[in-house]
Amino acid sequence: MTRSLRPGSGQAYAEVIGDPIAQSKSPAIHNFWLGKLGIDAEYRATRITAGGLPDYLAARRADPGWRGCNVTMPHKQAVIPHLGRLDPLAAEVGAVNTILRESTGSLTGYNTDVEGFLEPLRPFLKPKHLFRMARVIGTGGAARAIVVALAREHMVIVLAGRDPKKARALLDELVPAGEHHAVDLAHFADPTDFAFDDREGCLDLVVNASPLGMRGQPPLPFDWSHAPPGAIAYDIVTDPLDTSFLAAASAAGHRTIDGLSMLIGQAALAFELFFGQPAPREHDTELRAILGA
Repeated sequence: MTRSLRPGSGQAYAEVIGDPIAQSKSPAIHNFWLGKLGIDAEYRATRITAGGLPDYLAARRADPGWRGCNVTMPHKQAVIPHLGRLDPLAAEVGAVNTILRESTGSLTGYNTDVEGFLEPLRPFLKPKHLFRMARVIGTGGAARAIVVALAREHMVIVLAGRDPKKARALLDELVPAGEHHAVDLAHFADPTDFAFDDREGCLDLVVNASPLGMRGQPPLPFDWSHAPPGAIAYDIVTDPLDTSFLAAASAAGHRTIDGLSMLIGQAALAFELFFGQPAPREHDTELRAILGA
């Protein structure tokens, strides 16, 4: 879906909302793309508390210059009752990370996290495999999108959280037909002597879908003896970019994917919804350099 910018309505703008929000890299990404394309629009970061969410959305709904917003912690599920419609994928995930203001003033919720998460995995998912397993850490809004994404790619999921009952409930809600497993986060903290079988024809993934390891948060307690040789480590944390989780994975010989991959991928889908043009992805190397500085 694309939309054209409407002349005569003032400078168009979009934003990202959350609490906290100062650390967000989304304004840098979207304003970089707006500059490259010469679009007269702006992208901002706005702190919105849980109590302020209804008033915020009501005010923006009435503003014709507002194209929509990205949604981050802790609002990905809380925004849903305030929206006029959910895109089918957002409804499936049960979490919204992108809100689009329609020309009527109605608000539609989307989830671009699913495809944004899968984008850097596509080369690894393209071949057929005898077995695919993903260990996913976290049970929040981002984890919901990641569980749905991985289940669509025929992965057996082991979901780890501080509360295994919450992890089990999330799996039962989102992917009830699969043979997936819920475990306590502590399960992965200590070394294991488990002997992995022949990994030929298998794809293994370990995903940190939690805030653990983020600047100001405790580190993620994961011992890499729980991952078979050749596993891929994927951390959605973007501050710092080179997390201790990824550093330990690399030291253990695993391939790594950092948080910018998902962040840029999901942002590109949102950008086209907001501003009606595809993001200029040919500049990804330059953008990564700016974000990593």
